[in-house]
Amino acid sequence: MKSFLAKNTDTRAFYSLLTSSVAPRPICFASTIDKDGNPNLSPFSFFNLFGSKPPLLIFSPLRRMRDNTTKDTLENILQTKEVVINVVNYDMVQQMSLSSCEYPTGVNEFTKSGFTPIASKSVAPFRVKESPVQIECKVIDVHAIGEEGGGANLILCEVIQIHVKEEILNNNGDIDPHKIDLVARLGLDYYSRASGDSIFEVPKPNRHLGMGVDKLPDAIKNSTILTGNDLGILANCTEIPDLKLVEIPKNWHAAFEKVNSLEEKHHLAKNLISEGLLDLAWKVLME
Repeated sequence: MKSFLAKNTDTRAFYSLLTSSVAPRPICFASTIDKDGNPNLSPFSFFNLFGSKPPLLIFSPLRRMRDNTTKDTLENILQTKEVVINVVNYDMVQQMSLSSCEYPTGVNEFTKSGFTPIASKSVAPFRVKESPVQIECKVIDVHAIGEEGGGANLILCEVIQIHVKEEILNNNGDIDPHKIDLVARLGLDYYSRASGDSIFEVPKPNRHLGMGVDKLPDAIKNSTILTGNDLGILANCTEIPDLKLVEIPKNWHAAFEKVNSLEEKHHLAKNLISEGLLDLAWKVLME
């Protein structure tokens, strides 16, 4: 394994390592205005949810590495203490990227990128009409960390109001990840798209406490076929089920009858786990 000591590594090179490793990162598409009412629009990927009561978001516009200057977003926030954070989906990603160009102060990125500004309800900065979710925020605090290029400016925002397009909601009124079709930032010029086959569910840990990988039988725990994910699913069970009560469905009879070796058992169990048939997986593993 190759190691890099932060103090001995070029800032840009270390930035590249960090942004390629800590990923994917959600995108804060921040809309601000200056004290004279001039709008600014810029994306940031050092961004996340920070609390829910009160609802808090954080993001950080870094000091520019090439000349150690600060960005208009930061300067505007210091003047007005307000921001709208617009989320970015796949349909917006190219225009969003265009808005990140270093246009001179005073240039309207809404105009340059072709996005539509619409009035907010609780703050002065405009919202981006094309964004599926628009979050109006008051800035609570700005904390500068570092005085050189690449230095952080941690902006803590309290969410005042959120606007959600109805077409991205499911029948329960929740945001459907396939419909919102979010994009996230990776390192270099890469992005990821959170939709389709890239979305999967992981049930929350058993409320009654899973038995843990340490309690799995050694033959299962030391399997060369079952993956760490497979073991995690099995270990989330509170106990091994009563195998006498587990009936094999007709459509699985042939598969069970073909199993002879330990390796074949583990391959079949792996398939059963992927189908969510945990009781059957336990049956083939333990009998």
